[in-house]
Amino acid sequence: MTVLEDRIAMAESDSESTLDDMFERLEKMPVPEGYKVEIVESTVYMSPQRDTHWEIILDIVEQLRPKYPCKRVKSDVRLDYPGHLNGFATDVTVMVEGAEKTETGRWRYQDVEFVAEVISKGTAANAYSPKKAAYAKAEIPVYVIADPYQRRCHVYTHPKGDEYATETKVDFGDDVDLTDTVVGLTLKTGEFPHD
Repeated sequence: MTVLEDRIAMAESDSESTLDDMFERLEKMPVPEGYKVEIVESTVYMSPQRDTHWEIILDIVEQLRPKYPCKRVKSDVRLDYPGHLNGFATDVTVMVEGAEKTETGRWRYQDVEFVAEVISKGTAANAYSPKKAAYAKAEIPVYVIADPYQRRCHVYTHPKGDEYATETKVDFGDDVDLTDTVVGLTLKTGEFPHD
């Protein structure tokens, strides 16, 4: 089967597909080096990892590492979230202490306590809308969006249904105070690059 035939088959069977089916097909397709692939509300997104994107992710991970052991901090690891076919490869994820993979070898969204997404131009709407709704529905206590185009972080806490009750905006250069959350630390944004 050619890549084109596989893509047509994938589109035609979307209503019957599971996330596993979709990801299995994606694994057979040639994904360019340096691209991240996610499924958001049954739509496949491929976005390039730019330097700015990666530097912010790395900065966040490095700031989390003194508190969290390596096994609890994940990046670009598939997690399936509530909603219609949501298989996200979140930029930064922190798992609760004692979290273990399921029998199928996957992490559970019920064991996530922190998520950070760094905005890419082509997929920014996902982070602010369907992903935010899925994270709230999954009751992820803290969701941070680092937006290098706005030069600010959006911090969402207190999930209620498919929304967050609290949003705080913090300009790059100021501290993101998460001391009163399950994260229990302050993220420095002074070295976050911007576009």
